[in-house]
Amino acid sequence: MEILNYPPRESWSRLIERPALDVSALFDTVRTVLDDVRTEGDAAVIRYGVRFDKVDPATFKNLLVSPEELAEARNRVAPELKEAICKARDNIAAFHAAQRFTGKKIETTPGVECWQKAVPIEKVGLYIPGGSAPLFSTVLMLAVPARIAGCNEIVLCTPPDAAGKIHPAILFAAETAGVSTICKAGGIQAIAAMAYGTESIPKVYKIFGPGNQYVTAAKQWVSLKDVAIDMPAGPSEVEVIADADANPDFIASDFLSQAEHGADSQAILVTTSSTLAARVQEAISRQLPQLPRRAIVEQALQHSRILILRDEKELIDFTNSYAPEHLIIQTVNYMEIANQITNAGSIFLGPYTPESAGDYASGTNHTLPTNGYARAYSGVNLDSFIRKITFQEINAAGIRNLGPTIEVMAAAEHLDAHKNAVTLRLNSL
Repeated sequence: MEILNYPPRESWSRLIERPALDVSALFDTVRTVLDDVRTEGDAAVIRYGVRFDKVDPATFKNLLVSPEELAEARNRVAPELKEAICKARDNIAAFHAAQRFTGKKIETTPGVECWQKAVPIEKVGLYIPGGSAPLFSTVLMLAVPARIAGCNEIVLCTPPDAAGKIHPAILFAAETAGVSTICKAGGIQAIAAMAYGTESIPKVYKIFGPGNQYVTAAKQWVSLKDVAIDMPAGPSEVEVIADADANPDFIASDFLSQAEHGADSQAILVTTSSTLAARVQEAISRQLPQLPRRAIVEQALQHSRILILRDEKELIDFTNSYAPEHLIIQTVNYMEIANQITNAGSIFLGPYTPESAGDYASGTNHTLPTNGYARAYSGVNLDSFIRKITFQEINAAGIRNLGPTIEVMAAAEHLDAHKNAVTLRLNSL
C-alpha cells in the first residue's frame, strides 16, 4: 500500500485516479452478445449462461424462478438471516418512504398555474451480480424503493450457479421486497434481455444495479438508445478522513471491509497525523490474516493509499477532488468537516458509523456513484424510480398577462407560428 507524505497539489490528479478499466475496449464482445439476445431471445441468454457462467446445460432449461424454488429458498434461509433481512428491509423502506415527492401548484403570473406530479417508472430491471458473494443486500436497496415508488413491474436478473440455482438469500430478499419476476440470467445477456425483452424476460424502461466491467459496458451501450440506466459504475471505493484521536483499529477495519468487495476496489486514508498513519498500517497487518478473502483484499490494497496532508483544508480539498463513493469521517469535529464536503456519494460520521451500516441496514442506499461521478450524480433514491410530469393551466386573464411576453420572445427567435398561437388567443378575447 502506497504511503505519501505531503504530496503537492499538482500531484493530486494522479492520486485521485481509480483502478478502473476502459470499458470501451469491451464493446465488440458486448455488441455481439447484445445482438444475439435481441434476435434469438431466451435461446441466446441460455447459451451465454452456459458459456460465461458455466451453468450445466442439463439443468438450465427455464430462465424464470418458479414458485417451488421460492418456497425451497424460504426453508433454506436461516431464521436469524431472515430476521436480519426483514429488519434491513424495514429500515430501507422507512428512509426511502420519507423521500416521497409532494408537488404544489404555483401561480407564476396571475392566471398562470404550474405544478408537477410524480409518477413511477412502470417497468424497472434490477441486476444483482453473482460471483463469490450473494449480494442479497443489493436486492433490498433496489427493490424496496422501486416498490415504494409504485413501479408496476420489477424484474430481477442474477446469474445462476452451475446447477442452475439462485442463492436462497437472494430469492428470499427478492420475494420479501416485492420483486415481480426473478430471472436466471447474468452478465451481458441479462442486460440485453432487460433492454430488449425475450420470451421469458420482460423489457424494462430503466436498469439498475452494479456489475463487472462487461455489465458496465453493456449498460452503457444499451443506454445510448434502448433503455435508461441508474448511473455509470466502476469498482467500489472508500475514503477515510481521520485525525490523531481516531481509532486505528476502526479505520483498518473500514479499509479491509472495502477491500474485500473486489480486487479492483480502493481505500484511501487522508490524515494530518503521521503517527495515526503508522498505527493504521499496523492494525491492517494484524487484521488482514484473519480474513477468509485475504487474497482479494491484498490485491485491492496494492492500489490503496495513505496520504499525510498538511492541514484540514487540504483534507477537505482533496476529498472534494476525489469525490468518493463512501466517505468516513473520524475526527473530533466530524460535523464541521462534513458540512464542507460537496462531492461524495454517502458520508459516515463519527467513530461508530462504519460503511457496513450503509451497506446493509441503516436505511440509506448503498447503490452509489463511483469513479468520481459523485461530482455530478446522486446515489439511488426514491426519485431514481419516478418521473415528474409538469402541468400548466392558463385562464383568460393569464393569457392576457403573459401573452405579450411570449409574443415578443417568439418573434425575436423568428418562430412566427409560436407567436401566432398566442396572438390568435389574445384576439379571441
